Amino acid sequence: MVSDLMTWQITLPIALVAAVIGYLLGSIPFGLLLTRAAGLGDVRSIGSGNIGATNVLRTGNKKLAAATLLLDALKASAAAWIVGYLFGAEAALIAGLFAFLGHLFPVWIGFKGGKGVATYIGTLLGVAPVMVLVFAAVWLATALTTRYSSLSALVAMLVIPVALWILGAEKVAAVMAIMSAISYWKHKANIARLMSGTESKIGAKG
Repeated sequence: MVSDLMTWQITLPIALVAAVIGYLLGSIPFGLLLTRAAGLGDVRSIGSGNIGATNVLRTGNKKLAAATLLLDALKASAAAWIVGYLFGAEAALIAGLFAFLGHLFPVWIGFKGGKGVATYIGTLLGVAPVMVLVFAAVWLATALTTRYSSLSALVAMLVIPVALWILGAEKVAAVMAIMSAISYWKHKANIARLMSGTESKIGAKG
């Protein structure tokens, strides 16, 4: 299993092309673009300052938040689908990883992006679509139990690499594990609030 994980057939030039395509698609700041187009100003000036759907929701526009969530997911899926079609499954994995990194660290806005949950799901959709159902099931179960959105995402991102590894998809598991670790780091403030009991619950006011 480990030897298969270490055996990659992709060449360096193709890996670089996959990384560039993935990063450029992932770095499109849809949350910022949509809120500005709707006349709501700069989403980075409110709430957490992030460009993701959760912060867009703080504008009070649920449709805009849903559109941001969908587009942030689909940009990673598109990167994986396009690159996978051109160069194969390993290249798709690299494209998905770099789309995720592009969302977190977009070059266009000073490398200050979102926390990556939607783009994480989008990468899954692009490289292991059945696992999106696993993510959704874990997220929903955790949310119904704890009513913490951030904790639900964190638990789901812990389960996904383990499930992929058990199913024998070692390379996908490794890439998703890297993404999970980076997203955990981006969620460090949420984790601190969860530990102190001050994290907002789903449906909480203010």
